[in-house]
Amino acid sequence: MSGILYVIGTGPGSPDQMTPEALKAVADSNAFFGYFPYVDRLNLKPHQRKIASDNREELARARAALELAASGERVCMVSGGDPGVFAMAAAVCEAIEAGPKEWKAIDLVITPGVTAMLAVAARIGAPLGHDFCAISLSDNLKPWDVITRRLRLMAEAGMVMAFYNPISKARPWQLGAAFDILRECLPPTVPVIFGRAAGRPDEAMLVMPLGEADANRADMATCVIVGTAETRIVSRPGKPDLVYSPRFLAGDSK
Repeated sequence: MSGILYVIGTGPGSPDQMTPEALKAVADSNAFFGYFPYVDRLNLKPHQRKIASDNREELARARAALELAASGERVCMVSGGDPGVFAMAAAVCEAIEAGPKEWKAIDLVITPGVTAMLAVAARIGAPLGHDFCAISLSDNLKPWDVITRRLRLMAEAGMVMAFYNPISKARPWQLGAAFDILRECLPPTVPVIFGRAAGRPDEAMLVMPLGEADANRADMATCVIVGTAETRIVSRPGKPDLVYSPRFLAGDSK
């Protein structure tokens, strides 16, 4: 008898940003797969067991969860943020496509969550108020020349960009290289938001112009949002500045 596999996101880190639907999935599950820090965010009961693993074992983790669900268990796959944004939902779908036919019979429930760029945007104002995109700067799963081409095209198209996986000990140079590319395409005054640990006690928000943007201000807990020439900064006496992208382009008659 086939079981069920929930794929959930815990949000950016604050318990308040985890959705009721995800919490229901946690309550209904017996076994929990995920990267150590994400699984550790859950308050599990004695009968619920953790099967945590390293961050680069996504496909193996997905297969193990599907195997257990296929045996009739109620299983929960845990991601940070939203499970469908650079997270485990895609790995689970990939494993189902390539796996045995019984995995296709498993009840799969993917719950939407709050991804990092949404949490950062909410903290700073509304930088995603117009068209935007999300790009992972990690070249572990795609070539760097593909990333650079996308950066240039998105800048040319006037899209606000949210960068995931901006920098790490193993990849210390990509964010600086991305800024160098964007400085060739965008005005130096374009706002760059460094949103670290949005919603957590160690949250830190920093806004710098692209011409001065320092890649060393980011780490793997940071989501970087690069505005456009249209993106505005509103100063407020005694309060943090607001950063927003207007709903209409300059010159639009609407």
